[in-house]
Amino acid sequence: MAEGSGPPNGPGRPEHSEPDPIEVRITAGAVASACEEMGAVLIRSAHSANIKERRDCSAAIFNPAGEMVMQAEHIPVHLGSMPASVRAIVDKPHVPGVSWFLNDPYSGGTHLPDITVVTPAFAEGRLIGFAANRAHHADVGGVLPGSMPADSTTIDDEGVIIPPRILDDESILEVVTLMRQPEQRRADLRAQLAANRTGIARLQAMAATRGADALEGAMNDLISYAERRTRTEIERIPDGSYRASDVLEARSGDIGLRLEVTVAGDRIRFDFTGTSGPDQGNLNCPRSVTESACLFAIRVLTDPDIPSSAGAWRPVEVVVPEGCLLSAVSPSAVVAGNVETSSRVADLCLSAFGLAQGQGTMNNLTLGSGSFTYYETLGGGQAASLEADGPSAVHVAMSNTLNTPIEAMEAEFPLRTGEYSIRRGSGGKGRHDGGDGLVREIVATEPMDFALLTERRRHAPAGADGGDPGQPGRNLKIREDGSREDLEPKSTGRLDPGDRLRIETPGGGGYGSP
Repeated sequence: MAEGSGPPNGPGRPEHSEPDPIEVRITAGAVASACEEMGAVLIRSAHSANIKERRDCSAAIFNPAGEMVMQAEHIPVHLGSMPASVRAIVDKPHVPGVSWFLNDPYSGGTHLPDITVVTPAFAEGRLIGFAANRAHHADVGGVLPGSMPADSTTIDDEGVIIPPRILDDESILEVVTLMRQPEQRRADLRAQLAANRTGIARLQAMAATRGADALEGAMNDLISYAERRTRTEIERIPDGSYRASDVLEARSGDIGLRLEVTVAGDRIRFDFTGTSGPDQGNLNCPRSVTESACLFAIRVLTDPDIPSSAGAWRPVEVVVPEGCLLSAVSPSAVVAGNVETSSRVADLCLSAFGLAQGQGTMNNLTLGSGSFTYYETLGGGQAASLEADGPSAVHVAMSNTLNTPIEAMEAEFPLRTGEYSIRRGSGGKGRHDGGDGLVREIVATEPMDFALLTERRRHAPAGADGGDPGQPGRNLKIREDGSREDLEPKSTGRLDPGDRLRIETPGGGGYGSP
């Protein structure tokens, strides 16, 4: 692409010319590589097991206008919603070397443990883009160690709220002193800064090679390319209306969700009219997270090789009624909205098109005391499909983290593993069987609190085309004397030394008549 040419076809390309497909693919590879490298730096620099072991973090590159150019293949619920965080700071005054951070769900965030760091990139005094990453911190304050309470009713119960602000030594000190294990929180924030510096260096190297105008034009071409590919894929879906309904397992009872999907040519519309109003608990979902789940479904329904950029989302419209559960308003609690409600929205979108359901939950487990915090999400059964059985014991839909290895858990925390196994036979039967869930049994070696945010305990993941549902999950507290207590999907409690917490995760739905 010629350097120095301007609009309307993007800087760096002559008017009325078409993007060079080879140049688009080269740009896609270069920017994707930068995102992956950012993620690697964050994982290797972080101190908490939540990031360095489970890899509960994500990275992306944005153009100067704040549009996502590319994301690494990290956490779907992070990356579909990260553009809202960048939009929250894109119009701020930016100077080289000054980063911003936030976690406020009502100002571009998702839930409070997810802290996003955004850093502008400059070349020869000109803004050439942004590097951004998001990491789930093991604690951000609040009423319970781990900042994932099952019984929160307002956002203030869930931890420290960080509106968009400059990230420097003073602001780091201010926020981490309000969190548990402040030195670890400080170290993880610095790891996020280091990751963004890597992204900045790669953008600056690209600008030095191509020129700033040509780089901006190439990024815009990549976004347009993703849009064209997505529109072509949507056109393959028969026009019409597709409907689905489901429920969330709230503390107060089941909450109904409704969806109508309309496909018209190269556009698709997700309309959640009919979904229940706000939850009195914490299943309220920020709109950006709802949109993220819809965009995940688009990637499943279309070609996953399409670059994951702002262009892939342009043919998509999301309608969420005002006051709906899926468009949370302050000061509603949202900690489960990001992890559990997002999973149900993804289920709704895929069920509308006749697909079986995976486990439909992240099985959030939090343990902690005054001396430590531990958080992880657990895998389960993936849905079967028309072509194959579902895989077993994997993270499904909006989660894409690893597990916490037993060796790391027992070395760093006052915990032992009682059992870690595949839950045989929990997948739904069908022409193709759903994947099996897993069993995770953890033994406390000192007194601690626990919190569980789970779903699919009262309602099984559905099969499709005659396939059987997967088995629902189960939560148990097993006391040292052997007595057992069934726990609700959303539970808090206390573990004494020798007590066990046993989580049996759901299986995936089967596909086709058994």
